[in-house]
Amino acid sequence: MFGDVVLDARQERAPDMLQILTVEDNPGDALLVREMLTEAVEGQLVVHHAPRLSAGIDRLLDGRYDCVLLDLSLPDADGLDGLAQIRTAAVDVPVVVLSGRADEGLAMRAVQDGAQDYLVKGQVDGRLLVRSITYAIERKRAEVQLAHQALHDQLTGLPNRALFFDRLGQALTRLGRRDSSLAVLFCDLDRFKVVNDSLGHTAGDRLLVDVAARLEDVLRAGDSAARFGGDEFVVLCEDIAGEQQAIQIAERISGALSSPFLLDGDEVFVQTSVGIALAVDAQARPEALIRDADAAMYRAKERGGGVYEVFDDAMRARAVHRQQVEHALHRAIDRHELEVHYQPQVKMATGALYGVEALVRWRHPERGLLGPAEFIPAAEETGIINALGLHVLEVACAQSARWALARPGMPIRMSVNLSARQCQHPDLVPTVADVLRRTGADPALLCLEVTESTIMEDLGAMGAVLAGLKELGLSLAIDDFGTGYSSLRALQRLPFDIVKIDRSFVTDLHRSEQEAAIVAAVISLAHALGKRTVAEGVEQVEQVERLRALGCDVGQGFHYARPTPVAELGYGL
Repeated sequence: MFGDVVLDARQERAPDMLQILTVEDNPGDALLVREMLTEAVEGQLVVHHAPRLSAGIDRLLDGRYDCVLLDLSLPDADGLDGLAQIRTAAVDVPVVVLSGRADEGLAMRAVQDGAQDYLVKGQVDGRLLVRSITYAIERKRAEVQLAHQALHDQLTGLPNRALFFDRLGQALTRLGRRDSSLAVLFCDLDRFKVVNDSLGHTAGDRLLVDVAARLEDVLRAGDSAARFGGDEFVVLCEDIAGEQQAIQIAERISGALSSPFLLDGDEVFVQTSVGIALAVDAQARPEALIRDADAAMYRAKERGGGVYEVFDDAMRARAVHRQQVEHALHRAIDRHELEVHYQPQVKMATGALYGVEALVRWRHPERGLLGPAEFIPAAEETGIINALGLHVLEVACAQSARWALARPGMPIRMSVNLSARQCQHPDLVPTVADVLRRTGADPALLCLEVTESTIMEDLGAMGAVLAGLKELGLSLAIDDFGTGYSSLRALQRLPFDIVKIDRSFVTDLHRSEQEAAIVAAVISLAHALGKRTVAEGVEQVEQVERLRALGCDVGQGFHYARPTPVAELGYGL
């Protein structure tokens, strides 16, 4: 038989020669194909023959082939079923159908089902057959490369988010047939931003590549690591005996990443926070598992970073509550349940009105009026803070424009808080510009307040954002001043006009000389840099007197007025 004469696929492969497998039940047709190919490209390929589909699949599973020539009429398969089985056995091997049927409809379906070409016996010669095989191999290689690029991270080579979701879904399906658990570990590098800022993005990219390599080294053979983007990596661990084994894997990951990385001669230290979510049955949803692991990772970060946290019932309850608040907030914006109240800011020297701060409240249909502490944290975590913040800014700017028309020559400054998420949004500056244009508000009367902690998360990036806002003609205030770790640096480098002294320093101002000394130093520093000062949390007349003596410019707090709707403000507004 012809199949017994040629080089067997399980023997050593001839170097630089294409290995072609014909799956053909007619020995005469198989011999003809061999002779045509040998004559067209002598010495450049080896032809193997399988007389049945099952034999062809065995060869594909046992050896490496560059292309399959497939007949669609076989004793153990007929039509496109044979093509489907061949592609299942060797998805990366191109298939050229060589059929006795000149059927355009069948040819189209064959190509749609994965064949690279459809040729009709008796209508091809050796040259055409070789050309078809060459093109099929080239096209399949291009398909495989594109598929790899679509499913893998270009920097690290790890699977990307799409491929990880697919693998997790398959793992959950298998979970129903096994007496074990699986774990998803969400890993985030705690000091990656410091590396990027100090050594540059090229060094940051090299660090990510090295982190990916260490992850793959430390994981078990069946585990799968993926890069979700930025400095976030996710690991899938199957056949987990329980929570303790997942914790052991998390500890191995943390240990592997705790050793220094060498980048251009510099030793770089990072640590990773790991969140763990476990699944014990096939009913778990991939997106829910990843969300739970992500939530556990953030809890690990809250504990100081460099540790692991397992998602538990308490976290699940918090996540459910956060989701409920998120949905309710979406409805609150649509139903106009959010109200903007205003708290006066008063000149300390004269008692005259200086401006107001816009503060959001939620008129909940069941719970009544809610303060920001009851919903702002959830809004920050879920990202709805961007829509909420935009709503407050629009309402405040519209009110500022109305006051300017009603009180010509008597300006009222409007202060509006920016959240950390708003500051990180790439469209913040054009969004603020658009609100000013639509509402007709005077930017000279608008002050945007940013907390010190937000600024210090990324001083370089915040500098560019604040510079863009200043170009709109508005003022900037640094809020909660003195509570961060690098306040002087922020004042020196960033274009702030106002320093807001945190209420924690004002509370005991009149009873503690130490607190008074701190406040005096802040006021003196701000004035030396040409900035105004606003004291928050002023509640007692003794605090007013002390702040006035220290030269503070503006006071804000319950001593003057609580935040109220615009109709109840007083001060002639």
